[in-house]
This record gives sequence, C-alpha cells and structure tokens, in this order.
Amino acid sequence: MSRRKAREMALQTLYQLDFNATEPEQALATAVEEAGEPDAKTMDYAWALVSGANANRTAIDEIIAGASTEWKLDRMASVDRNIARIAIYEMRFGSEPLTPNVVINEAVELAKTFGTEESSRFVNGILGSLVKKKGAT
Repeated sequence: MSRRKAREMALQTLYQLDFNATEPEQALATAVEEAGEPDAKTMDYAWALVSGANANRTAIDEIIAGASTEWKLDRMASVDRNIARIAIYEMRFGSEPLTPNVVINEAVELAKTFGTEESSRFVNGILGSLVKKKGAT
C-alpha cells in the first residue's frame, strides 16, 4: 500500500468536490483514473481519507479556522485547505493512530507537490500550531 498515493488521490478528490457538484465516489473514481491502477489497500485508505474528511468536515474546518489567524477558511487556497483537512482527519479522527510528525511531513510534501510556493509553509504552520496547542493542554 502507498499511503502517499492514497493521500494524493484523496486530495484530488476533495479538490474536485470543492468545485463540482458530484458524489465523492465519482470524484475518487476520476482521481483513480489519473493515478493508474492503485492496489486495493491504497484505494481503501484513499476512500477512508475522503469519507472521513467529509464526515468530519464541520469539526475539521472549525479546527482549521481556529488555527489560522491570518486567513479565513473560504479565502484559503483549496489545495491548502484540503491538505489540512486530510492531515487533521488523520491526526484527530482517523481510526489508525499516526504520529503528528509523520502526518505533518506528508502534508508538507503534498503542499510542495500540488500547492504554491507558500503552501508548504502555510500547511506546516497550521498543523504545527495544532500540535503545539494540543501539547500545551
């Protein structure tokens, strides 16, 4: 299984859902077509990320809004916002415990690949502040 590939497909799916009135399953199918032939475990993880981020979207968006003092949620780049959604889902809501450092590193790598020049710093700042905040309480 490639978790990185699953995250990429989930990002592409969530991005599509931001701009198109389509079902998550159809959006993921489109991302899978572009990804080639991912194995079943990669597909399952991608679907878990998409469905989990969607199911917890309100709570995740509240977390992002609380962590971002500079940008309102609807003013953030869709790529950055969806990378943060995936990472927060993995850290706070996912069924499999992952260390925050791994999740943040993967999110930053996604931002470098799919975002702007500033995306990786922005995503790292949002997610890093959440880890610091959680560690302080």
